[in-house]
Amino acid sequence: MPLLSIQNLQVKYRVKNKEIHAVNNISFDVEQQDSVGIVGESGSGKSTLAMALLRLLPERIAEVSGEVLFAGENLLTLDDARLKARRWTEMAVVFQKSMSALSPVHKIGYQMADIYKVHVKTATKEQAKARILELLEMVNLPARVYTMYPHELSGGMMQRVSIALSLMHNPKLLILDEATTALDVVTQGQILKEIMQLEERLNIARIMITHDMSVVATTCKKVAVMYAGNLLEFGLVKDIIAAPEHPYTKGLLQSIPALKGERGELIGIAGYLPDLSKSPSGCIFADRCPSRKPTCETETPIRRTLADGRMVACHIAGS
Repeated sequence: MPLLSIQNLQVKYRVKNKEIHAVNNISFDVEQQDSVGIVGESGSGKSTLAMALLRLLPERIAEVSGEVLFAGENLLTLDDARLKARRWTEMAVVFQKSMSALSPVHKIGYQMADIYKVHVKTATKEQAKARILELLEMVNLPARVYTMYPHELSGGMMQRVSIALSLMHNPKLLILDEATTALDVVTQGQILKEIMQLEERLNIARIMITHDMSVVATTCKKVAVMYAGNLLEFGLVKDIIAAPEHPYTKGLLQSIPALKGERGELIGIAGYLPDLSKSPSGCIFADRCPSRKPTCETETPIRRTLADGRMVACHIAGS
């Protein structure tokens, strides 16, 4: 049984008498100790997908349907008490700019201990402090951070604090939503390396949401390519990076500068994301696809599994 199984997940936003199809029939599995990178342009539905998994979207404007099975339980139908018991203990998330979530007028140790006691209500002050110091060491922060204020830490140190918070209760699944985007390249590389080491040490599965295909290529086993709320390609990183099948995946890879070998011209993807309040008559990517055929504009492609096991939603893929 996969640790996480997403089946036909849909998210619709109701905004000013419009229905925005932010996530459209997404299905894939995350195995134990797996690492899945979700990539795509801004507005492709990556963060909405993550928030839907954890049921953090506002119910007033967001309609979520489908199944999200975590260790066999459907998270979308769990009662609030059971869901809260699983959040942060078995499933944790590190948000983009999560460093801004901490109070600027309280010391790091005080805040982390307070958060720890939410789920471990019987913990003494000494037990909480011991756990916090253990977590700080785990993310390569010195013990003195315990008595420091957020403004005394660098961006990289603050992001490490956020990661330490997410690991507080030894979760089975960690979701990183653009968690290293705001950092410089060197710090980002250090933190990603540390995360991969912690995954192996703590037996954690990871979903990494990013717009940077190079980050996924170096830190993930699998990749899910999203566009306008749709899953266009999913499979092993080594297969998809080496030989992408979907034209959108090819476009994303062509926009990454090469650090080795010949320096080719960077090619952007022409056009804009479609209006998500309108249902396309054919392929969602047809208007921007350089390889489109007449069929692409009239028929929605069915997801197919190719010989190497990857899933792709494209009329011309594999041909």
